[in-house]
Amino acid sequence: MNRSTRIFLIGLVLFLALGSAVLLGMIPHLVMGDMIHTHVDFDTVYAPEEYGLDAEEIVLTTADGLNIAAYEVKVPNPKAVIVFISGIQNPSVTAFFGHARFFGEEGYASLLLEMRAHGKSEGDLIALGYHEHLDVKGAVDYIRSKDEYDGVPIVLYGVSMGGAVAINGAGLYPEIDGVVSMSAYSSWEDMFSDQMILSGAPLLITVLEKPFVRLYTMYKFGFQNRHISPKNLIRNLNQRPALIMHSKDDSQVPMANFQRIMEGAPDHVETWERSGDHHMLCLDYENPERDEEYVHRVLSFLNRHFPSHSL
Repeated sequence: MNRSTRIFLIGLVLFLALGSAVLLGMIPHLVMGDMIHTHVDFDTVYAPEEYGLDAEEIVLTTADGLNIAAYEVKVPNPKAVIVFISGIQNPSVTAFFGHARFFGEEGYASLLLEMRAHGKSEGDLIALGYHEHLDVKGAVDYIRSKDEYDGVPIVLYGVSMGGAVAINGAGLYPEIDGVVSMSAYSSWEDMFSDQMILSGAPLLITVLEKPFVRLYTMYKFGFQNRHISPKNLIRNLNQRPALIMHSKDDSQVPMANFQRIMEGAPDHVETWERSGDHHMLCLDYENPERDEEYVHRVLSFLNRHFPSHSL
């Protein structure tokens, strides 16, 4: 092979490598751009009256200046305040009014938190868990400002992205006393890779793409937030109780995410792996008491760790 041929081949390889890198770098923006730069307006929003509840709609303010909608359901002398958080697209957190009713009858107050860029909350950027912990902090600050909740434990209770935000929030804020997390992803880049695999992408492409997803999220949500993910922050629970739940055949957030989270979890963290493809875990959100196995798992966890509160 003469010198000119070698130069040509080296140039071709470099060109193909550069072109591949550019293409891989474009994929996160092409896939995620419209998904995160939006405000979710729900087709269905539930009213507390449908559940026989008297809920006060309140507005929380975050450290970065957003007004966040929330719905407070009070009970006398609550055992704990449960902060409910929903997913990335659906449903509205108002779907948790059935849970608020059930747990209210068991002595738990509720604060249903509609995350930024959802429903009546301000914002037009879904931050995939990197910023939503600020919404949680706004809820915590509100609860701690109320005399009626003086000394009352705070439990975060989320599903899907809300489950990830619940773990992130507990990992960042020691004022949070416990976590119930359902169907959480271990990190956004893990979730992106899992979905590529489910879509039939070759494993090599998936592996090569993952660093570009991470670079994109750091660019969009801040380099200083690069460590924010459930699989990292669950290590910060220390001795606080947590219940992490997932369905074994979840087609939206694959079970591998649960396994990655648990690899870093303290030994005392409790788990429930439900058979089937039940991303929302509860089989009847409007009437959770009809799903006896589900409410038994959650209620036994709550009652063991937050049995009562005396003023």
